[in-house]
Amino acid sequence: MPRRISSLAIAIAALGTTAAIAVYSGASQSTAATGIMADSSSPSIDSPDLAQTPAFLVVAGGGAPSYNEIALEKNVRYFQRTLAQLGQPIAAATIFFANGNDGQATIRYLDPRGTERFKVPDITPLTGAATQDNVQTWLDTYPQTAQGSENCPAFMYFTGHGTRHRQNDDNNAMILWEETLMSVQDLATTLDRWPTETPFVTMMAQCYAGSFANLIYEGGDPARPIALQSRCGFFATVKTRPSVGCTPLVNEADYRDYSSSFFAGLSGRDRVGEPVASADYNRDGAVSYAEAHAFAKVDGETSDWPISTSEAWLQRQVAAADEAAILHLPMQDWLSRARPEQQFVVASLSARLGYDLTQSFNALPMPQASFLGPPPDVLTAYYQRLRMELLNVGMEHAIRSGDDTTAIAVLEQLLACEAGTW
Repeated sequence: MPRRISSLAIAIAALGTTAAIAVYSGASQSTAATGIMADSSSPSIDSPDLAQTPAFLVVAGGGAPSYNEIALEKNVRYFQRTLAQLGQPIAAATIFFANGNDGQATIRYLDPRGTERFKVPDITPLTGAATQDNVQTWLDTYPQTAQGSENCPAFMYFTGHGTRHRQNDDNNAMILWEETLMSVQDLATTLDRWPTETPFVTMMAQCYAGSFANLIYEGGDPARPIALQSRCGFFATVKTRPSVGCTPLVNEADYRDYSSSFFAGLSGRDRVGEPVASADYNRDGAVSYAEAHAFAKVDGETSDWPISTSEAWLQRQVAAADEAAILHLPMQDWLSRARPEQQFVVASLSARLGYDLTQSFNALPMPQASFLGPPPDVLTAYYQRLRMELLNVGMEHAIRSGDDTTAIAVLEQLLACEAGTW
């Protein structure tokens, strides 16, 4: 294994200044590696043509009627409106939702009196149920379809529930219909069989979703090499935390969750059709996945800690000394070294928290809730998102300033994937 990034202090000196409904168990996996496994065929910085129209796969719903909330159905319909807003054909998406088309009333909601009721799924078109067999079959056969054989990227959106692996939270799972599970390693092992020229992008909004950042590794195991295939993803929160957004309430105007913010940033329209501020932070005329993710970090008034594959990879390499060095410098010193979307996140979250960019993060007080301000859990989330963003910028700078060509190639591969769009 190449040496871990160890020159951070030198690089910095050179600057001059919904809870899960279940927790499952299983055999422990390999200890997470903090570096990059060497391989005779290191990832290339050359990336496939991510401008091609993706094939869309939507997997949604709870595992059973008791937690198959109406918000999950409405998330799918907002996804369809986002497709239309961006000029993509709604009918082209494969949508697996809960029990599918069997006519059973499985969607839980509260009527105007607050009484629990159930209704039949109302999604058009709806391909079928979100069963393990259906999802696995799609993933197995996509490379043989017309789009897949042309190496068009696949975009998978999961909105549902997740569960944390009791022994190994690097291998958490999505909960599918009939309460079957698809783990990080299940998904990554399937993707290992795809052609290396076929990119895969995912956005997941479930509890403990950040574990799926490990799909960048062969077999989904951080102790193994980075996969040669272009893979990346965006996740509502880190692998150790529950997420928000699964609600039986009907009014979409009240929804606050990662899906709402991500697709608003990507399309320029929120879920009730109102325009939002442009997320085209690099002003190239298009909003990338990474820019939509940055928009969500600031827009999302939730307790979530959003994270992407590149960010999880960078943060996996942060030692205590690295963190102290990054967070010791004034925040404004990192802005000139940040990408445009990172600049937006640091500046915006600092403003929301009332922080002075001339201060270092380590010198800042913990945010205090006020009567008219955001609740404590949201303030804490803003604080943690700012901390994470500074670590992302600092570690990316350290890698680019170092001589580890393998690490630089991995970083470029992940960022190229995350810079894609519809």
